[in-house]
Amino acid sequence: MDVEMQAIRRNGNDGPAYYCNEPVTAGNGGGVACRIPDATENHSLLSEQSLCQTTSRNGETGPSDHATEAQRTLGNTFTLQEMTSVCRKSREKIKLWLIVASVLVFICAVIVISLVVCSAIHEDVDENFDSSLFTVPRSFNGSFRLPNQTFTEELFTLSSNESQVLTAGLQEKLSDLYRTSPALGRYFSGVEIHAFRNGSVIADYQLTFLMPEEQQDQLRNITLSREMVYNVFRQFLNDQEADESGQMYVDPASLNMFLRH
Repeated sequence: MDVEMQAIRRNGNDGPAYYCNEPVTAGNGGGVACRIPDATENHSLLSEQSLCQTTSRNGETGPSDHATEAQRTLGNTFTLQEMTSVCRKSREKIKLWLIVASVLVFICAVIVISLVVCSAIHEDVDENFDSSLFTVPRSFNGSFRLPNQTFTEELFTLSSNESQVLTAGLQEKLSDLYRTSPALGRYFSGVEIHAFRNGSVIADYQLTFLMPEEQQDQLRNITLSREMVYNVFRQFLNDQEADESGQMYVDPASLNMFLRH
């Protein structure tokens, strides 16, 4: 074993040097700190720092492989747990939405089935009537003016082509009006155009309704009263468009109606 004398200075190169005659082992083994008799606290710190550096260089210490592997395994474990938790929550949400959707579908199905059953079972008493029992006539006469028509001599004769065309058009118009009326449709029998007169063109008409004998008093006072029949006609004329009606346009203010006895 070689013995070397080493000079050690305080605080760098300024302080006095000390010599260490203690043996120093050469090689890669752990170094031996040299003792300084009157070393101050700074020397102790420097020596400890040198000792730590020497120990670190010659016998490197660090985290062991087992510790590193354990940390990696722990991190993987946490990751798997998080993934499992997310998957479980996703499945729970999907199940919840499926339950909600099933309930909504069930409610809609119940509503549809209920409506179908009710419509099949429900029977409107007012729609069940025997028209053969409607035998008592009730008629209304009146007139109206066609401002878009020009009166000609042919309209005096109901058998002329012009008169027949105009008559057919007006009768169809009035028949559609009363047949589609919810209140008067079942009682309506027909309409006739009796004549055309000058004054633009004035048409004389007759409306005929049929009533059942056992209800005729009530129908005369309410459903088939002059006011009801007139108001249905007048409302229809108020709703018509002059441009769309063309020559078949009827002036609402010219409508007259009275009960035929």
